Amino acid sequence: MPIKLVVFDMAGTTVRDENKVADTFSAAMQKYGYNVTVADVNPLMGYEKSVAITKMLQQHEPDISKITPKLIHNIHQEFINLMISYYRTTPVLEALPNAEATLAALKYLGIKIGINTGFSKDIAETIVQRLQWCEKGLIDYLIGSDEVAEGRPNPAMIKRMMALAGVTNAQEVAKIGDTEVDIREGQNAGCKYVIAVTTGAFTRAELEPYNPTHIIDDIADVISIIS
Repeated sequence: MPIKLVVFDMAGTTVRDENKVADTFSAAMQKYGYNVTVADVNPLMGYEKSVAITKMLQQHEPDISKITPKLIHNIHQEFINLMISYYRTTPVLEALPNAEATLAALKYLGIKIGINTGFSKDIAETIVQRLQWCEKGLIDYLIGSDEVAEGRPNPAMIKRMMALAGVTNAQEVAKIGDTEVDIREGQNAGCKYVIAVTTGAFTRAELEPYNPTHIIDDIADVISIIS
C-alpha cells in the first residue's frame, strides 16, 4: 500500500536544533526557581511542553500543592517567549542537511507533507516563516501541540493531518522523528513506517529499544524506504 502522507517532526529531525530547545527549557524553569539541567530535559524532548514542564516539576518540586496550572502556564509562556525571540533573530536557523531536498523529492512523488511538533503553533509558525517552507512549496500541513487535546505520544496530531489529507488508512502514512515520543506517536497512530533519525536528541542506541521500523542517520534515506 503506497504512502500518501509523511509526517515529520521539527527540531532535531528537519530543523537544526543545537540543543537550544533544551537550553531554553532549562532557562524557563530556572526563572521560576527550579535548577533543571539540560541533561534533565533531554529525555523529555518531543513531549508537548506543558507535559514536559509538569514532569519536571514533579521531579523538582517536593510540595505538590505548588504544582498549579498557573505555574505550569507561566513557565510554558516563558519558554514560548524565549523560543520565539530566538527563532526570530538567530542567524543560524536552518534546515538539517538534506531535509529540504527530501521534502521536495517526496512532494514531487505526489506525497503530502505534514510537520508536527511538541512546540506550540506560534513557535512552529515562526520557524516555518523564517525558513520559507510554505513559499518554497515544501509542506502541506503544520500542526502544533496546542492544537489538539493531547500532544505526543497521543496520535491526535497525525490523525488530524490524515483528515486534512483525506487519508483514512494509517498504513498509507509514515512518521519521522528523533525522539521516543515521535516513535510512540507513530506507533499509536498505526503508521506503516515509523522512522527514527539520529540527528536530534537521541542516539541510535537510545532509539533502538522503542522499536521503530527503521533508524537512519540521514533524512534522505526516507525516500528509498517509502518508495
